[in-house]
Amino acid sequence: MLKTYKYKLLPDEEQTVLLNKHFGSIRFVYNHFLNERIREYKDNDNSINYYDNAKSLTLLKKEDDYKWLKEVNSQSLQDSLQNLETAYKNFFKFKKGFPKFKSRKYKNSFSVPQFVKVDGSYLNIPKFKNNIKFIKHRPFNGNIRSCTISRTATNEYFVSILVETTHRVVPKTGKTIGIDLGIKDFAITSEGYKYKNNRYTKKYAKELKQQQQHLSRKTKDSNAYQKQKLKVAKIHKKITNSRIDNLHKVSTDLISKYDKIILEDLNIKGMIKNHKLSKHIADVSWGKFIELLTYKAKWDDKEIIHIDRYFPSSKSCNKCGYINQDLNLSVREWTCKGCETTLDRDLNAALNILNEGLKMTSDGTSDNRSGDEIRPTLVGIIDETSKILN
Repeated sequence: MLKTYKYKLLPDEEQTVLLNKHFGSIRFVYNHFLNERIREYKDNDNSINYYDNAKSLTLLKKEDDYKWLKEVNSQSLQDSLQNLETAYKNFFKFKKGFPKFKSRKYKNSFSVPQFVKVDGSYLNIPKFKNNIKFIKHRPFNGNIRSCTISRTATNEYFVSILVETTHRVVPKTGKTIGIDLGIKDFAITSEGYKYKNNRYTKKYAKELKQQQQHLSRKTKDSNAYQKQKLKVAKIHKKITNSRIDNLHKVSTDLISKYDKIILEDLNIKGMIKNHKLSKHIADVSWGKFIELLTYKAKWDDKEIIHIDRYFPSSKSCNKCGYINQDLNLSVREWTCKGCETTLDRDLNAALNILNEGLKMTSDGTSDNRSGDEIRPTLVGIIDETSKILN
């Protein structure tokens, strides 16, 4: 299995200069040959591929004006051409956006495909005379395949080391859970447990607003502007790190407890177009959460089941099936007209998601019980839930 381990680099002054030269050279090569491809197609109606670019790069490095390209790792430059080739293929084959020129104002990175070595808390890569120190907050075992070094908006340097290793699989539990993703609470399980929505954007909104106002008063690209821009970037970093940390904790907890996790197939791109809820939906990061949950389930041989996005999980009564067509988002509890049961909106949705997911599976449960065997369990859960609500 291939895994990536990310660590913070602590380069000295000389190493920092060389790292920045790598970022600039990689960006230059990408932009130079993207421009060459565009010009060749416009002038001669001809397409250039990776091999044409690689030959041109070799000749370019021999020119006096571009000898500085020899200061950086040649394989990293070739990897930049491979990325350009991939971007072109994605545009023509998968109808993705046309490749764009890279800017130094955003995240900078370069890859080292070979000859990466780690000695304790030091990283050894080509072109660097001395090993680069990094914070090894967790160990890893296996063969190093490659690494990617990046610089963030806060001027911090990180290395992501790709390792071929073995994974210790989480033990099976034989349990199945339905999850309703929300905004009031981040996630509500069919067992009644609610994961809190920490609302990180709201938490840091006042501080972020103040720093952004200070930034707006600075002369653009001045030293004062750059210092203030760094302060704003650090707040964004705090929000992002807090959010991703919580998503990892919740997804790991669910994977360790359940073998089958049932979710709605949410149209997040469509939902985020709602101007009243877009900020809150972006803040909870459902898409990232589902991504983490999916790859962790794959690692541990767990199953993620998605039910139809149009299934009325919130509007349907989990006991009698009555559908409340008048239910709106502001109503958190409602009484079913069919069986007169008082229902918690989110818990009711989670139970409906669980029931619908079980119908979709061939065996009904992860321990191969039949539908008749699982039904009493569901009835028990529903009855216990009704007692709590009443």
